[in-house]
Order: sequence, then C-alpha cells, then structure tokens
Amino acid sequence: MLPALHVLLVEDDPAVRFANAQTLKLAGLDVIACASAEAALEKIHPLFPGVMLVDVRLPGMDGLALLERVQRMEPSLPVIIITGHGDVAMAVQAMRAGAYDFLEKPTPSELLVNAAKRAMERRQLTFEMADLRRQLQQKDGIERILIGKSAGIAGLRRDILQLAQAGPDVLIHGETGSGKELVARCLHEASPARDKPFLAINCGAIPESMFESELFGHERGAFTGAQMQRIGKIEYASGGTLFLDEVESMPMAMQVKLLRVLQFRQVERLGSNKPVPVNLRVVAATKTDLAELSKEQKFRDDLYFRLNVVSLDIPPLRARREDIPLIFQQQVAQAAQRYGREQPEVGESLMRELMTHDWPGNVRELANVADRFVLGVLPGRFREAAGVRGLNELVADFERGLIVDALRRHHGNVAAASDALAIPKKTLYDKLKRHELNSEDYR
Repeated sequence: MLPALHVLLVEDDPAVRFANAQTLKLAGLDVIACASAEAALEKIHPLFPGVMLVDVRLPGMDGLALLERVQRMEPSLPVIIITGHGDVAMAVQAMRAGAYDFLEKPTPSELLVNAAKRAMERRQLTFEMADLRRQLQQKDGIERILIGKSAGIAGLRRDILQLAQAGPDVLIHGETGSGKELVARCLHEASPARDKPFLAINCGAIPESMFESELFGHERGAFTGAQMQRIGKIEYASGGTLFLDEVESMPMAMQVKLLRVLQFRQVERLGSNKPVPVNLRVVAATKTDLAELSKEQKFRDDLYFRLNVVSLDIPPLRARREDIPLIFQQQVAQAAQRYGREQPEVGESLMRELMTHDWPGNVRELANVADRFVLGVLPGRFREAAGVRGLNELVADFERGLIVDALRRHHGNVAAASDALAIPKKTLYDKLKRHELNSEDYR
C-alpha cells in the first residue's frame, strides 16, 4: 500500500504561509505548514511521504541549509525553493545543492500548484519504484523469471506449473524476444528432471550440412573427418529437456528423423544401426504459424501434430503494458550489477515513454534499453525522456519566468519591464527574441 503524500510548506511570513497553504488545499493537496526550518526538520524522516516547499529566507536556519540537511537525510525527497525577486544567484546555488525546482515570490497560484503536483508525481514514482523492488525481492521460483501481474503472464505461469510435472512435449508460440527460452527453462526447472540436462538448440543457426551430426551424433568413420565417436545433442539431453528454438527452420530431411525420435524415443547415430533409447521432454518454439506452414508444405504436418501435444502462447509485451515497470526495474537492477554501476532512478517521463512504446522486440528490446539506461547511452526518444535538465537550462527557465512576470505586471510595456528588471531595453529585446516571447501577448 503506497502512502498518501503531503506538501510540507516552510514559510515564516504568517500571511504568505496561510495564503499558499489555502491555495494548495483548494487544489486538493494535503498541506503541513511550518514557520521555521527547525520545525520542518522534526517532521522529516528518510521515508517522508511528501514534498517540500521552502522559502529560502528564514529566521535561524535558512532554506539552503535546510535543503542540504534534507539532501543528506533523504536525497530523493523533492524540495522546491521559493526565492525573492532578484535572487537568481541564490536560486542557482539551490539547484546545485539538489533542489527539485525554484519559484519566485510572489508566486502565482497556478505556478505554485503545478510545481507542487509535479514534485508529488516524482515522489509518488519513487515510492512506486521502491515497491516494485520489494515485490521483486519477495518473488521466488517461476515468478522471479517470468515477471508480471497481467492476466496473460499469470495464466502462462499457471499453465507451466501444471504441465511441468506431467512432462508432455510442448510447443511454444511467441514473437521474437518474448522469452520463449525462459518459458522452456521454467518448464524444465519446475519438473522432476530439473537436475538433468537442459539443452537448447537454435535450429536456424546450425548449417544444414552439420544438422544430422549435431542432433543425432555419429560413429567414428561415419564420414570423412569423423575421427571419433560423437554423442548428439538429443542423446546428451536424455533424462532432461531438449529445447528446439526456431523449429520452423529445421530442414525437411531432419524433420523426418526428429519425428521418429518423438514417436519411438530412440535415436540412431550417423553411421550406426543400433538405436539408443532416450528419455526426454522436447520443447519446441516458433515465432510463426506452424499450422499454416504445414498447409503450405513448408513444415511436415505429422511433425507439427507430434510437437503440438500442448501449446503455450506468450503474450507480446505490448499486450501486457502493466508489466513493463516491474520488468524494466528488474532489468535495470541486473544491468547495474553486471556493469558495476550505481542503479539509476527511473523518472516519470522515461516510464511514460516505456509504457507507450510498441516494443516490436518485446522483453529483449526492453532489456536492451535497460542496459543503455544504466550505461547512459539511451537511444532517441528514450534519451530525451530520461534527460536531466542542466544548470544553463534551469537558469534560462528562471530568467524567462522573471521576464514573463515583468511583462504581465506592466501589461506588455517593454520600457517599463526593462526598468523593473534593471536592464537596458535593447538587452530585454534580445532576451525576448532568445526566449521566443512577444510583448504584445501580455498587453
């Protein structure tokens, strides 16, 4: 259960404190108001469920000192600094010290509420990520391998556990990168043969000339270069599980031989007339429709029916988007450990992009993004979503806000606004152009 969030408002001026508290409460936010930094510190703890709005000029401990104390205590706690007019240097210092944002006094109600809500969204995400990590730590067995709460993945886990003990041959359907080998391994690990071999073969990666020798083995002298006996992969997997990935790529001549193995559970090495009994489960995986291929005579229909004793369908990632945060969090943790990096925090913008992407490469593509995120080399749209605002950008935003405020107060009069900002009129025009502002919009 995630906690309800508060806004801890720290303001020494009673009138301003009351007005800001009322503004936030009218926006539906829960507010705790304090008159000093010392009073606010009494309410802060490492898991404080909320955000802070802090006036930089306070009696006793000032807002910057409070920010530094809070940063040491709870670095993920968003702190919004409220500065007086002209305190640009102080605002820059606050951002360097780790402030989430800053606002200028007097703060318009809309800006105050929007800033507080954005900070609360970030704080909420921090708690959600911590909850996801706890969930991952509490999972064991198949739930740690096939992660997700969606109905599709929960049903898949249930089917695997029901089939694992029985031991039938299984055909797995799933798109590229959806986790077909993971499903096969789960079937093996949950079976009585978990201590026996699990042998994975990618049928599309073996040259056709080597296929028979690889799968069935050969006797010494069976062909030129066969200087010693070789145990084939089918025989080696006896007692355990043989996983045939991309089974649709298997040559037709080999499909006949595999059919015989499935029917009689015995294998003949190349160059031998003596059948060797094998006891194994065969799990085949395909990204295509084998029934359709068999109709087109591109896959043997008798082998298809023999493999398809039971079928399991893996839902694509785009059909179970609710599982993306949990999977991504796990992948980021694993990548951080693998590369010896600190685990970065996943921001709300990046998570939104992850949730809306179509994921043609499924979980494999998501894992690739997690690796790049940890290494700091995210591609395209994900890089922009995860971008951290630099100091120059923050100062530019603050400057733009001051100019907009001056233009509003002086109804778009550039001369009056330049006097209020204590800068030459030409300089203000240059800044208007740089920030793409039009004084006519504020008349």
